Amino acid sequence: MTDSAIKYIAHRGNISGKQPTFENKDEYLKHAYYECGHDIELDICMHRGILYYGHDDCQEPADTNFIQSPGVFCHAKDFDALTELLNMRTNCFWHQQDSVTLTSQNYIWCFPGNYIMNKKAIWIDLEGMNIPLPDQVPNSIYGYCGDKLNENINIRTTR
Repeated sequence: MTDSAIKYIAHRGNISGKQPTFENKDEYLKHAYYECGHDIELDICMHRGILYYGHDDCQEPADTNFIQSPGVFCHAKDFDALTELLNMRTNCFWHQQDSVTLTSQNYIWCFPGNYIMNKKAIWIDLEGMNIPLPDQVPNSIYGYCGDKLNENINIRTTR
């Protein structure tokens, strides 16, 4: 690990490509976070007053202690979830196809293809989007979020 490295944020817990069966599942998320040392982006929805992991549907109850951990980025999928996540002081955000959005902890979450140069910027590199990262990813951004760890980028882990 070097000081000039950036963070990898495992999209829905993915490290080696999309894994729809496992994405947004507690064990899968915690593996990428605790065992691999990566930050995490996960999807959160609310149903009947309970927070769940899940992108299109509520999958399993969210571990409210885990989602408050440093390096966890909670993508609220509905306004009820966003309200609760903000009340819990998680690092959360909600967006559709905005060019960028700010997280509750002032990280700049960039929509694919938008590359803001800032120490709190997070670039997105998702499989299937066909919008690759630029050839050179600067060490001056916070990190990038993707489905697959890019071996050509100097990544730092902290756990």
